[in-house]
Formats: sequence, structure tokens, C-alpha cells
Amino acid sequence: MMEKVKLSIDDQHVAWLTLNKPEVHNAFDDVMIAELLTALQQINDDPDVHVMVLRSEGKNFSAGADLNWMRSMAASNRQQNVEDAGELGQLMARLDNLRVPTIALVQGAAFGGAVGLAACCDIVLANPDSSFCLSEVKIGLIPAVISPYVVRNMGSRAARRYLLTAERFSAEQACLHGLVTEVTEKPLDEAVQTFLKAITGNGPAACAAAKRLILDVADRPIDDDIIEQTVQRIADIRVSAEGQEGLSAFLEKRKPAWLNH
Repeated sequence: MMEKVKLSIDDQHVAWLTLNKPEVHNAFDDVMIAELLTALQQINDDPDVHVMVLRSEGKNFSAGADLNWMRSMAASNRQQNVEDAGELGQLMARLDNLRVPTIALVQGAAFGGAVGLAACCDIVLANPDSSFCLSEVKIGLIPAVISPYVVRNMGSRAARRYLLTAERFSAEQACLHGLVTEVTEKPLDEAVQTFLKAITGNGPAACAAAKRLILDVADRPIDDDIIEQTVQRIADIRVSAEGQEGLSAFLEKRKPAWLNH
């Protein structure tokens, strides 16, 4: 039984993963990280899940690291800190590489490691009053574990500004720099429905393969090796069961079978 995270899967093949500690602004500690790792593995292993939404209870998405957890780490030795940071590193990698498309709904504040959670999701929706902050240098630390994902999304120029100043930045600024996909006035649970309808209407295996493709080709040189890899991938999916069904449905002007499940 998870205490700080809720996971539910609806009949539209959507997994709803919710940070559930609003009384501490969904600040995370080792327990929440462990529960998120468990929940993400469950999602990854469930073929009935076609898309995941990451959200939070309360006014704020997440305040970042829990103060009590930070105190315990300050009192720990270097090896203990390596092991602790390793768990956070696993969480970011698992979220970034999750089999299914992921959508983060960011309301209120997203500070520190919470920016990393957003950066690891495929789509990020935020309200105009949402704000972000990479605040670690204010307390003599660095956002090391989340930095590969944040810098990949925002680019090194914006990252230099926000990692070095630790200033709070708006959802509009986050959107401008590539961290947020869309800023919307609508309630986020309502705004996400457009994306869910689009994704769940697509071939689930194709969406998973497309996500893997993006991760594998991004920032790679366009050489003979990558050309050959992409040739092999399209050939594989054309002859797959889902590819054959999708092509047949298109040519026969009917709905594909996955829409009937």
C-alpha cells in the first residue's frame, strides 16, 4: 500500500499517477521516490496502459526535496549520499524511458527535483500562474541528477541562467525555453483530455516505438548507422501485427481494432 503516491488506471487505458502529500506541498523524500519507482514499474509492465498522466494533489505540483529528508542527508556520509542520489537517478531515468507517453500537469510551484520530473515527461501542461525554480545553489548545492534532462529540454543557454541565478521563472518562460509544452487557462485535468484523446486513438505499440525512436535519434549524427537503424525500424513495424492492422484499417476506411478495446 503506497502512502505518498496514488496510482489508478481507467477504462480509457490511462494511468493516473498522483503525488499525494499536499500538506507538505508534495515535497518528496526517499519514501516517495521508492513509491514512484514502484508505480512506474507497474505502469511499464501493464500492457493495458497506453499513456500516463503525472499530477499532484493540492495547490502546488511539488516543492522539491522534503526538509526532513534534506536534514538526514546532511548528516549522512558520502557513500550514503551516493546511494540516496542513486535512487533519484533511477527515478528520473525510469520516468524518462517509460514505455508509454507521459504527460505532466504542473499547477502552482515546481521547485528543484520537481523540475526534473517535468523535464522527463513527454508533454507538460501548466497554468499561467505556475512557476518553476532550480533553487539548489541558494543552499550551496547543485541540481546534478536532474541536470541532463533539464539541460536537454531548455538548452544550455537558458540552463546557465536559471541554474546559476536560482530565480523563479514563469510558465510562459518555461514554455519559451522548451520545458513546458503548453500554458492553458483551463483546469489541467480538463486541458489534458485533448492530448489523451489524441494519444489513445493512436496505435499503442506505435506510440511506444515512436517514443523510443525519439530518444534514440535525438542529438545523434545523421550517418549511415542511424539511417540503417531507422530503415530497420520502419520495416519491422510495417510487418508487425499492429502495423498490418493499422494499414488495413486505413485502406479499408474503418477504425483499427485497438479502438474497440
